Amino acid sequence: MSGNAPYELGRRDFIRIATLWIGGLIGAAVAAPAVAFLLSPAFDADEEGAWMDLGPLAEYPLGLPTLIEFARTRVHGWERTAIPYGVFVVRLDERSVRVFSNVCTHLGCRVNWRPTLQHYISPCHDGHFDLLGKNVSGPPPRPLDEFQTRVEESRVYIQLPAFRRTL
Repeated sequence: MSGNAPYELGRRDFIRIATLWIGGLIGAAVAAPAVAFLLSPAFDADEEGAWMDLGPLAEYPLGLPTLIEFARTRVHGWERTAIPYGVFVVRLDERSVRVFSNVCTHLGCRVNWRPTLQHYISPCHDGHFDLLGKNVSGPPPRPLDEFQTRVEESRVYIQLPAFRRTL
C-alpha cells in the first residue's frame, strides 16, 4: 500500500465543516442587510431639482404678489434637515406667473411686499425691489432670485432651488 488511501470524513470533521457552513450562512444573512442599510444613503437620488406644487392658479390674484411659505425636508445621508422657503407668486395673466424668493440679495433678510409703495422692501437696509424683483434702490447688488415655473392643468409648479438672477 502506498499510503494514498482516500480520506474518510469522520464525525468530528463533519461537525466542524457543518458548523462553519451554518455559521457562515447566518453571518451573511445578518451582514447583508446591515451593509445595505449603511450604504443606502450614498445611493439615494438627490431631490434638489424637484418640482413643487404651489396650488391652483386661480388662487393668485392678477398683478398682486402672494406670499407662500413652506418647509421642505431634505435627507442627506443620515441627516434630516427642514429647509424653510418663502416665495412671492406674481400672476401676470391667465396662463403665466413669475415666482420670486423672499430673501434679500444683500444680507439674506426676508423682504415684504408693500402695496402702498408697490415695492418689496428689505427691513435690514431698506433695499427696494419692484413688482418683478428688480432692485430699485438701496444696497442689494442684484434682483431677487427667481424660480423656474410652469403651469400645468391650471396648477402652478416651481423648481427648487431658485436660480440666481444677474443684473
